[in-house]
Amino acid sequence: MNWSKTIGMVAALAILAMSGCSKKSTQAAGLPQFAPLVTVVRATTRDVPVYLEEIGRSGAFESVTVTPQISGRIMERSFEDGAELKKDQLLFTIDPRPYQAQLDSAQAQLAQSRAALDLAKTQLKMYDSIANTRAVSQLDVETKKNTVAVDQAQVQTNEAAVETAKLNLEYCYIHSPIDGRAGMRLVDVGNVVQPNTTGLLLIQRLDPIYADFTVTEADLPEVQQELARGTLHALVRIPSDPSNRAREGKLTFVDNIVQNATGTINLRATIPNADHHFWPGQFVNVTLVLATAKNAVLIPNEATQISQQGPYVFVVKSDDTAELRQVTLGQRQSDEVVVTKGLAADERVVLTGQLTVAPGGKVRVEQGGPTNVPPGAAAPDPKTPAKSSDSGNRSKS
Repeated sequence: MNWSKTIGMVAALAILAMSGCSKKSTQAAGLPQFAPLVTVVRATTRDVPVYLEEIGRSGAFESVTVTPQISGRIMERSFEDGAELKKDQLLFTIDPRPYQAQLDSAQAQLAQSRAALDLAKTQLKMYDSIANTRAVSQLDVETKKNTVAVDQAQVQTNEAAVETAKLNLEYCYIHSPIDGRAGMRLVDVGNVVQPNTTGLLLIQRLDPIYADFTVTEADLPEVQQELARGTLHALVRIPSDPSNRAREGKLTFVDNIVQNATGTINLRATIPNADHHFWPGQFVNVTLVLATAKNAVLIPNEATQISQQGPYVFVVKSDDTAELRQVTLGQRQSDEVVVTKGLAADERVVLTGQLTVAPGGKVRVEQGGPTNVPPGAAAPDPKTPAKSSDSGNRSKS
């Protein structure tokens, strides 16, 4: 056996064993570990809206289906599909010739009845003048009076017939009853239409426009309370709009019944729509602003974490140690979230790097990092909250 090689191997193993013990003893001595690098943001305060977030549909302010009031053949169309129409603008012309003939006949009958009335009045006047001379009997005088009364009634009947004929002739020229946008025409020139049965055209007024939506019956008492105070208003946008591009409208209608099947009540907001940004039948996001919460504490939403005990954040104390803080979250406000409990204004909250932070451990704060908003994020608009991250429509403080 080569004793020199054996002695060398034993010495090597001893050195390795001593090295391992040295490392363990160093760790056991509690030498400082490497502190993780984090970015922080300070909690801010400002007034924020308390709101309900709902899905609704837009609807035309006025909607009219134009129908004929007389029968006849369409002779002319005086508009283009999709055109912007003015009130009283000519749309269709129904063949007026039969109705002109009816008017001429009614006017002739009126002239005839008026002539008969004039004759009856003349005869009555003559009979009255000689009644005292006993040249005519009292019965003849009464007969002439009756004839005048009958002729007067006939004149009134014929005058009504003339007015009806004039009205039917006017109905031959169909005008727009409102300002609005024309839809696709439903008949063409040459079609024969019937009164009050054949739809000719749908016209809808788009400015202003309605946003119809619902709230739950549980939220109804608070809606009624704020409605009485006059603080309610709605922020409406289509789904493709950014949250800060919502348009403000006024709550103009609350239904008088709760729907049995859904436990909801219908509401309606009216929004200016001069540029036709909203379109009837379109889905819209409606934020019903109930009130304003004063001096709410806000942090970026990405600073929050979730555990089995609920939401929490890491707060960096003055000695650069991280404290795990359980918090109660309120509603989302754009890219931020309200903290209703567990955090004070101006406290430093870890924004990024939470996964490397240990509760009570030291951290290194990145210099030049964000202070109030996440990197690349714009300052949130306090009037335009984002959709709440809570399970319900609105979180309670």
